Amino acid sequence: MSMAETATDAPREDTEFVRFWNEVLAPKFTRFRHVLVDGLTYHSEAVFPKLPVKAGDRVLDVGCGWGDTAMKLARIVGPEGKVVGIDCCDAFLADAKADLADADLTNVTFMRGDAEVALPEGEFDFVFSRFGTMFFANPVAGLRNMRRALRPGGRMVHIVWRDPADNPWLSMAKDIVLQYLPAPGEDARTCGPGPFSMADEATVRKMMEIAGYTDIAFERVDAPVRVGDDVEDAIAFQLAIGPAGEVFREAGDLAEQKRPEIEAALAEAIDDQVRDADGIVIDSSSWVISARNPGD
Repeated sequence: MSMAETATDAPREDTEFVRFWNEVLAPKFTRFRHVLVDGLTYHSEAVFPKLPVKAGDRVLDVGCGWGDTAMKLARIVGPEGKVVGIDCCDAFLADAKADLADADLTNVTFMRGDAEVALPEGEFDFVFSRFGTMFFANPVAGLRNMRRALRPGGRMVHIVWRDPADNPWLSMAKDIVLQYLPAPGEDARTCGPGPFSMADEATVRKMMEIAGYTDIAFERVDAPVRVGDDVEDAIAFQLAIGPAGEVFREAGDLAEQKRPEIEAALAEAIDDQVRDADGIVIDSSSWVISARNPGD
């Protein structure tokens, strides 16, 4: 399957998860792009120097978001290499293309697509995803499509969050908000399984085995995450995105009634966190999961 055949020649109706990302989450994520991109700098610095990528490689970046990782990979593979960034969010791709137009790169292409439905097949030396695969509603299908995008012997790396207890930057705010609001109901609209859906090593290893990978390895990376420029920014971020944001959003009018109490509680907790030159940082922990496509 060529790239042209995946998303442009035979468009498919978006899934509920893709619609939710485009309609609800994308504007919220864009508002906090300064946190979600710049805040992950420590993780990128720990991971990127170790990636199995070299000059001349063809690379696929799944869930590329605003394209920052795709462009970073493009500088590694150089002008003889090529990077394709794929995402399901129109707003993210529009910003990625705008940033690319201002960059000195000619080896990057962005395309709209859903990794759980279809990806280009057999075209890439390396497939990468930073904090994207944990939102797959059907993770085995998405992981299998990522493997099929690789040439035989090609490698993949995806980065996911570990346990909530090791990620207070996300779990702390949710625990506080749940003191004031009910948990989301079974019919709540969500972004998918959520940020901790791939926290368990044994479960994810089995998923990847079923998807056809070999040489599966897990490396733990602990690094701080910047959650906002200041306390006010961090509170707004937590109530818009992630587990706490989901609880707050689904509570509707009750959440707004309780907002002053919730914000006061969050302010107290966030004010106790460490600060660096750029803002407030809280501990986080991720799995860097690597594997190989043995070939069909």
